[in-house]
Amino acid sequence: MRPPIPRPVRTGWRTRGRVAVAVSALCQCLCLWHGPAGAAPVMAAHRAVYDLTLVAVSGGDVVTAEGKLTFVLSDMCTAWSTQQQLHLRTVDRNGTESVSDSDYAVLEDKDGSSLVFRADQTENGHPAPRMAGEAHMRPRGGAGSVHYTAPAPHDVALPAGTLFPVAHTAAVIAAGQAGQGEIAPILFDGTVDSGALGTYVLLLGREAPPVATSFPALADLPAQRVHVAYYNLATRDMTPLFETGMRYFTNGVADRVDMDFGQFRMAGTLRELRLPPVPGHCATPRLRP
Repeated sequence: MRPPIPRPVRTGWRTRGRVAVAVSALCQCLCLWHGPAGAAPVMAAHRAVYDLTLVAVSGGDVVTAEGKLTFVLSDMCTAWSTQQQLHLRTVDRNGTESVSDSDYAVLEDKDGSSLVFRADQTENGHPAPRMAGEAHMRPRGGAGSVHYTAPAPHDVALPAGTLFPVAHTAAVIAAGQAGQGEIAPILFDGTVDSGALGTYVLLLGREAPPVATSFPALADLPAQRVHVAYYNLATRDMTPLFETGMRYFTNGVADRVDMDFGQFRMAGTLRELRLPPVPGHCATPRLRP
């Protein structure tokens, strides 16, 4: 999200950068692949709502936490539209309540050529500066650039091979299908104003159906666990900005989400799921060579 200009609140853990990375991290991990082995990665449009609960604390001031995550992936024929809202409420040892709301939206061309992004956040009702702009990548794995329109107009170069969120997820899924255990693709998602993020992805255990889940539409599908850490390339800091894990199914739905904020960790459980029909009016997109 932005080159973390930390904006701590009274709980002592939250910064705008960390929460924004959380939103984007979930965005990449919830845009999941549902094609057969050997096929090109394909996304499944869906709307998912998750309840977030506190599962662990490690030396911070937070004693209770709860939240809600809403994720919507829409098929716009030649592009993917992603919208995600993250609501967090925490209480510290002094009984002080803090509320954070993040709203993240991107429009990503299916050929990987461009990304339009916007990220907004409020802390206890006070809005932080918006992050917005547009990024472009050259064909055949070339380098790219991003023009930020907010919080301040400026341009940043993107390394060759940088992936946008949906393409990043496709690379993760392709690696899993190929039997790889780890990959480290570069990502640009518009959540830091310094440009691209480094990612380190662990592809963990797979589950064969029937899989234990509260949603019958998912039970007969294979599932896989993934863990992703996100790093700020501009600072070369080896401490992750954020880490997330999930169990996803091959139709693109994750029913479990884990969000590690450093001083505390939250688990997300799928509460609502809607899978709209595949649009029948779209021509097959032509991918760049």
